[in-house]
Amino acid sequence: MWLFMAQEIMFFGGLFTAYVVYRALNPLDFAVASSELDAVLGGVNTLVLIASSVTMALAVKYAQLGKKNMIVLFLIFTFLFASTFLVIKYFEYSAKFEHHTVPGYDFDFHVPADVIQKFELSPERIATMEKRAEVFFSIYFAMTGLHGLHVFIGMCLIIWLIFPAMKNKFNVDYHSPVENFGLYWHFVDLVWIFLFPLLYLLGRNIH
Repeated sequence: MWLFMAQEIMFFGGLFTAYVVYRALNPLDFAVASSELDAVLGGVNTLVLIASSVTMALAVKYAQLGKKNMIVLFLIFTFLFASTFLVIKYFEYSAKFEHHTVPGYDFDFHVPADVIQKFELSPERIATMEKRAEVFFSIYFAMTGLHGLHVFIGMCLIIWLIFPAMKNKFNVDYHSPVENFGLYWHFVDLVWIFLFPLLYLLGRNIH
C-alpha cells in the first residue's frame, strides 16, 4: 500500500511541478485564465471532500471497533460526498464547454476588456495571452480530470467495501482493507486541498 501511495505522490507531484513551472514563467497569463474558473463551486467541492475525509476517518474508527452498522453508515456517507463532488464537477465542466474554454479546435478564450485596459496590452500580447490560456486549461483539465478519476475509483472501492462490511467481515482483528482505503481517500482529498488554491485562488485579484 505504501509503495502504491509513493507512486501516486510522484505522479501528482510531477503534474504539480509542471504547473508551478508554467505558472512561474507566465504569471499574468495564468492568472487571467484562472480567474475564469468558478471559485465558489471549487470552494463547495473543497468542503465536500473535507466532510468525506471526516466520514472516512469515522468508518476506519468503527472498523477497528468492529461495529458493522456504523462502518456501513459512514462508508455510505463517504460515497454520497464523493458523488456530490463529481456532480458539482460535471456542472463545472459543462460550463467550460459552453464558454469554449476546453482545449481543442473549439477553444475560444478572450482576455477580459478590463484586464486589457488595466495592463495596456498590445494586440500581440493579447494573442500570446490567449494562446497561453489554452495551456492553462490543458493543465487544469489534466489535473482535475485525473483527480476526478481517482474519486470515481474511490467510489467503486467504497461499494466493494460496503458488501463485506454488511456481512460483518471487519472486526477488531481484521480491518486492514478499510484502513488501506482510508489512506487512499485521505490522499485524494489532500491532492484537492492543494489543487484548489493553486488553480482557483492564486491571482484572482487580477481584475
